[in-house]
Order: sequence, then C-alpha cells, then structure tokens
Amino acid sequence: LLSVKCLRNKPAYFAERLYKSMKGLGTDDNTLIRVMVSRSEIDMLDIRREFLTMYGKSLYSFIKGDCSGDYRKVLLKLCGGED
Repeated sequence: LLSVKCLRNKPAYFAERLYKSMKGLGTDDNTLIRVMVSRSEIDMLDIRREFLTMYGKSLYSFIKGDCSGDYRKVLLKLCGGED
C-alpha cells in the first residue's frame, strides 16, 4: 500500500510521512531527518506545496512549532523557507 501511495503522488506521500513524524506527542526523529535530508534537493518545493494543501499549515511553520534549538535551525534550512 505504501509503495502504491508513493507511486501515485510522491510529494503527497512524503508530506504525509513528515506530518505523521511530527503530529501528537513526541517526534519520530528518524523519519523526519531521513525525509528532510533525502528530499531537500530533489522535490522539497513540491512536498512543501502538498503539505500546505493537505494540512492547511506550511511545513516550515509545522517544524518551527514542533522542534527547537539547532535541530530546528537545520530542519528549517533543509525545508527552504516559509510558504
């Protein structure tokens, strides 16, 4: 099922992975870091756009509200900016 989601709409698949890694209590740091680093130079703009459409909040602001310190700074740089 995951591979079908990924094949149909890659940005939506990764937006969902990012959302699920940060929602609720605690953060799934492994997933968050893996997706942010692996997609930052490939299709992060598309993922950011899809994240905003799907969740009504920018990926940038979601990271800003969920993470802190140098960790947040690095993730925000990888994100590339506010939408």
